[in-house]
Amino acid sequence: MNVKMKEPKKQVITQNSAKNFLSNQEIEKRVSEIEQELKAYTWHNLETNGKFIKNDKISFITTEMLIVGCDIGSEMHFIRAIDNRGIEISKVPFGFTNDKAGFEKAKQWMLELAAQYGKKQIVLGLEPTGHYWFALATWLISHGVSVVQVNPYAVKQSKEIEDNSQLKDDRKDPKIIANLVKDGNYGMPYLPEKLYADLRRLSMFHDQLTEDRIRYINRLHRELKIYFPEYVNAFGKPEGAFALELLKAAQVPKDIVMLGEEGIRDIWHNAKLRGRGYSRAKEIVEYAKTSVGIKEGMEAGKSAIKWNVTIILEIEQELAKVEAELHEKCKEIPNAENLLEIKGVGENILAGIIAEMGDIERFDDAKEIQKLSGLSLVASSSGKHNGQTRISYRGRKRLRYWLFQAAKSAVAHADEYKQLHEYYTTRADNPLKKKQSLIVIACKILRVIYAIMKTGAKYNPEKMLSDIKRPKVKQEQMAA
Repeated sequence: MNVKMKEPKKQVITQNSAKNFLSNQEIEKRVSEIEQELKAYTWHNLETNGKFIKNDKISFITTEMLIVGCDIGSEMHFIRAIDNRGIEISKVPFGFTNDKAGFEKAKQWMLELAAQYGKKQIVLGLEPTGHYWFALATWLISHGVSVVQVNPYAVKQSKEIEDNSQLKDDRKDPKIIANLVKDGNYGMPYLPEKLYADLRRLSMFHDQLTEDRIRYINRLHRELKIYFPEYVNAFGKPEGAFALELLKAAQVPKDIVMLGEEGIRDIWHNAKLRGRGYSRAKEIVEYAKTSVGIKEGMEAGKSAIKWNVTIILEIEQELAKVEAELHEKCKEIPNAENLLEIKGVGENILAGIIAEMGDIERFDDAKEIQKLSGLSLVASSSGKHNGQTRISYRGRKRLRYWLFQAAKSAVAHADEYKQLHEYYTTRADNPLKKKQSLIVIACKILRVIYAIMKTGAKYNPEKMLSDIKRPKVKQEQMAA
């Protein structure tokens, strides 16, 4: 029995009626004209003249604008183009490499589409993926193409609107991104410039060095646990200056005993160390004599300990240089030195906050920075259900970290913030837990930072306390 197989249905390809069929010579002429008129809009143009709200974002996308969605990859990027109605005018996704040649091909592809469909400006939307988008965004802006960002969470939530499929890949995402841009669901990217770029890079390098230092300290602890288990009693902290200088010369108990008390003191003296550490030399030798550390593999263990100690000392030297440079850069920021009047907010914390926050001029309100840090409050309520209020945790986690550190330090060192912390945690109406109180104080410090950096005012603890809304009776008790 012969079964006749049905032929698969051919996909009907419809041409966009708006397309103009031009000769290559006409396209080249239009490309040249468009390229001369291209203008890249950045946050300087759109966010420094008041709040850039949703209506403004929709109005920014005009009929003369080619909207391009880009899916960012580590080595390859993919783009698709639509018009302001959402009609796709690119036949297939265009892939290009993450280098100058690839960027030039992508720009030429966009210009030719703009020429064919009568567009005069180009906006490219992208989903920020790690650090891979930095070079592309900077290059495009310098060549007249506006660049905007869409939220990765919005892309994830919108993936089924396109084709009712859970599929998410490099070829589907660009169209989803382009449609989000069309509907005004985007933000202006901020790439730090000049002084702020140096601060951001130094701050990130400082964090990397700190993480590396912790990593090598943990490795040092492991080796000492094996070959000198009594090291905590002997040294206190093996990452302390006295312990590290000794471990450079003698890594295991046998070597420490051979050095003796005088030998240990000579090492510390030659390293020009000062303090009460010299009195511990005798204890260290006694612990080394009675150590139960293993003897097998000792030579390899000594090499590992010496290597870890060397790396820790090198990292500490580099950290000191980076911190000094951070502090100098921070002093160049207008009004930043006034912030050091807040007790507990030292140079390291201040440098971290400014590096993560960036140029204060791009913000119209302290609430925008609060949202950027992920400290804005969110609640889930519906009908009779009142959900728990919490912070969003969406934003720059390093900015949130430094603001929280500022709050902890201020509560520990500044009387006005101690009073505030006590009030929040002991008030009769809705007392806060300690961590909740620190988050509220972090937001208060952020508002103080914003006001001082915007206006150049001096820090006034009394004014800060008077701005806090609280019952009159409780206010009089705190003043007393």
